[in-house]
Amino acid sequence: MAMMELYTLSAGVKHSDVQWPAASSGILLRSQLVNLEYACRVGLKCNYKSRRSLAVCAAASSTACPSLKFARPENVPGEFFVDHNCIDCDACRWMSPKTFNRVGEQSAVYHQPITEEERRAALQALLSCPVSAIHTQESPADILQVQATFPLPINEESLPGVYHCGYHSKKAFGAVPYFIRRSGGNILIDSPRYTEQLARQLDKLGGVQYMFLSHRDDVADHARWHKRYHCTRILHTIELQPTTADVEIKLEGTGPWDLGPEIDLIFTPGHTEGCVSLLYKPFKALFAGDHLAAHREGGLHNLRDYNWYSVRMQIDSTRLLLPLDFVWVLPGHGRRIKFTDVDAKNTALQKLIDEEEEALQPQH
Repeated sequence: MAMMELYTLSAGVKHSDVQWPAASSGILLRSQLVNLEYACRVGLKCNYKSRRSLAVCAAASSTACPSLKFARPENVPGEFFVDHNCIDCDACRWMSPKTFNRVGEQSAVYHQPITEEERRAALQALLSCPVSAIHTQESPADILQVQATFPLPINEESLPGVYHCGYHSKKAFGAVPYFIRRSGGNILIDSPRYTEQLARQLDKLGGVQYMFLSHRDDVADHARWHKRYHCTRILHTIELQPTTADVEIKLEGTGPWDLGPEIDLIFTPGHTEGCVSLLYKPFKALFAGDHLAAHREGGLHNLRDYNWYSVRMQIDSTRLLLPLDFVWVLPGHGRRIKFTDVDAKNTALQKLIDEEEEALQPQH
């Protein structure tokens, strides 16, 4: 023990906030300590005290200090790699399509970043991976600069004030969290992984007044965000669980409901019994939760393989979207899409409805 370097917690850090190795009581051996730059990646503040001691000022990540021996063999050689923990959520592939691709039902690096833009996108995907399955061989010196790019504007021209938060949470199965900045009160849509880095960036945009939770699966760190912002959380009564029993607004019935003239809340049951979508009317954007998503090649699908309640009800809910005025679909899982106009949106919706109706017919 005398020859081993020890690392201890600084004052003010809760022992319960750190994922301690077995039989540990606040002291980490060097071999057990998280890589410092990777600690920054997952939301830690690190403060060197000396060459043999440093303070770790937030939760430690058990996935840090990656080794190439855990890399998938499908990765091309180079700095970035994906390990076997990948859950095939697709986020890295749409966030950084020039670096990541799907190989064998998981993601892999098929092209190492070359340009600054490609590298930034790859690091944004690394930070957003819900299971920390993306790594670099060496700690990226520019990780703090990339953290500061979040939340990411989705389309400043046609969707101003709407952002992708990044920091997807494994507690929400990798769901995509969004942020709307507006004069009627900023809205966090479903829960990102809680990090102070993201919270400080949201502070600059005016903080969070509402937290809309589309359904029970994607609530993740809602309690920590509520503690940080004292925001009003919204969830349908049917979706309540012990961890969400104290949300401030409990929707009842079939709606629709609203948050003023700009925001309608649309009852879209099917994936779960009490799913709700959010329609941001000024910019014709539907935040669909797990109700709808875009195919890689275009068009829509309804995540049928992950339907936990009723496919029939989900089809009926989809049909009710036909009269609504929107061209953007921003899903909780899968890829977003912007249609050229409402007619194109309705064509895609009707095609999906017809396909799903056919799939429900008895097979002879």
